[in-house]
Amino acid sequence: MTKRWKQRPPGSTWGDWGEDDELGRINLLTPEKVLQGVREVEHGISFSLSLPLDYPGGSELNQRRYPPILRPTEDLEHKQDVFYNIKAREHFSPHLRDVWSDDVLTLWLQYSTQWDALAHQGQEFDADGDGVEEAVYYNGYRADTDIVGPQEDAKGDGSGTLGFARHLGLEHMAEHGVQGRGVLVDLAHHLGNTWQPVNLKTLQEIMAADNIVVEPGDMLLLHTGFDTAVMAWGKNPDPVGIHTTASYLDAFDPALLEWIAESQISALVSDNYAVEGVGVGPEDNTPHSLLPIHNLCLFKLGVPLGELWYLEKLAAWLREHDRSRFLLTAPPLNLPGTQGSPLTPVATV
Repeated sequence: MTKRWKQRPPGSTWGDWGEDDELGRINLLTPEKVLQGVREVEHGISFSLSLPLDYPGGSELNQRRYPPILRPTEDLEHKQDVFYNIKAREHFSPHLRDVWSDDVLTLWLQYSTQWDALAHQGQEFDADGDGVEEAVYYNGYRADTDIVGPQEDAKGDGSGTLGFARHLGLEHMAEHGVQGRGVLVDLAHHLGNTWQPVNLKTLQEIMAADNIVVEPGDMLLLHTGFDTAVMAWGKNPDPVGIHTTASYLDAFDPALLEWIAESQISALVSDNYAVEGVGVGPEDNTPHSLLPIHNLCLFKLGVPLGELWYLEKLAAWLREHDRSRFLLTAPPLNLPGTQGSPLTPVATV
């Protein structure tokens, strides 16, 4: 029993790594798991698995998320947006020949290639065992107490922060290090770019055809081909196609959810928008989750989700060499309190 909850969701891992755990299954990335990843390196070839962070372009994919905005910083007199192509001889001394530029970034953290934090999705659940549901996140961390906002000075340091995950932010993953063995399943090779759900039966058939084995602690990556479409649109995505291109995991297949739980994967990654389909479930008038895989992974199991990764070139190389495993290095930004983080993952083969 922990301090924050008296009962945990059925099938969850709450408390398995201690009452204050904030890593979830990232705990499975042990030194031995890192060594397993290192042993997959034979050629010394690295693949960047990040889209350019100004892709997919526009806000068709999610109207709350916008492309990054760059602008110059202020100058030494606090004039805003001017410190760019600054000639030192004009501003500091006629004897200097330096030219400087400096910039600031406004970045929606889940716009492009990203990790979802365990603080990203919780559930109303009776963690206290008193018959009243509370808004809670993984391992019983509480809305408004542990994941704070929107409110003035949510961080408590006078910085102006309006929302802050005092627990379950991605800085914990960053500090632990996200490195180990990655395993890629190439759904696109078998299914093309048709918008369709992938249930456990289909997933296992593809894995068997490609001789893929997933073991505890592995980070599982799914190549659907969505990344290829995103790049082809060139930051001008088709407003219909961006929601109906390539395959996705069938979150309404109970057998698939059970497999994700029993597989003990440490992370689940896809090149598509949400790993699962958004808004594709059957009508249900009983209490349920809009995104069952997000609910299972982030809320119950502590499995971080990677979305919008660029996997096309890695998938092609692995197929050409009859491989599916590699060393994956994928830490998020060490920025405390975030719900998500951009990153530039690297696969080494």
